[in-house]
Amino acid sequence: MRHSKSYFVCIAFRNNKQLHGGKKKNLYFNSTAYIYIFQGFFLTVSPEAILKVATQSTENNKIFCMNLSAPFISQFFKEPLMKVMPYVDILFGNETEAATFAREQGFETEDIKEIARKAQALPKVNSKRPRVIVFTQGNEDTIMATVDEVVAFPVLEIDQSKIVDTNGAGDAFVGGFLSQLVSDKALVECVHAGHYSANVVIRRAGCTFPEKPDFKL
Repeated sequence: MRHSKSYFVCIAFRNNKQLHGGKKKNLYFNSTAYIYIFQGFFLTVSPEAILKVATQSTENNKIFCMNLSAPFISQFFKEPLMKVMPYVDILFGNETEAATFAREQGFETEDIKEIARKAQALPKVNSKRPRVIVFTQGNEDTIMATVDEVVAFPVLEIDQSKIVDTNGAGDAFVGGFLSQLVSDKALVECVHAGHYSANVVIRRAGCTFPEKPDFKL
């Protein structure tokens, strides 16, 4: 049983080359984490660092997550992306990123469920953790593919007049998802938490939250 859990996020310092895995204190911090989450943008600066963390995660049977981040990552950084992909346990993206990834991989389909299924089945190093694919689609169903099935989850309904700012909705979804994953909740509950987080964020200016959340499973 794990009594203390954390997840390691590589977003804000992705352009600081001094922090790209080279210093012992950063590597130690990495080693204490249970879940690792990288933005695809990191591949534009230091693919070596992300690959190092990915391989260490697999060697220690920890959870390595990645967000496709933007369509151009799949287009112009395809080689480093696919070097990391065999280590990715959970892949996040939106419908546009998923479509671009599919075209670049030659999936020959525009059906997002089929794209998720094919992405889930890509080669993977750690067979102990079958890959999970999660694709959001704005106000359309979120698609999740596991080794057993592809499931669509309706998003939370919201009056269009209450939507203030959709910036950060995708990242909020990932944050909500991981908040439950780090507590060993079922994947279904992780998706519900992601939907809650995104629903809260789009009601406010900027990626902000109220002082007290009212999330309930």
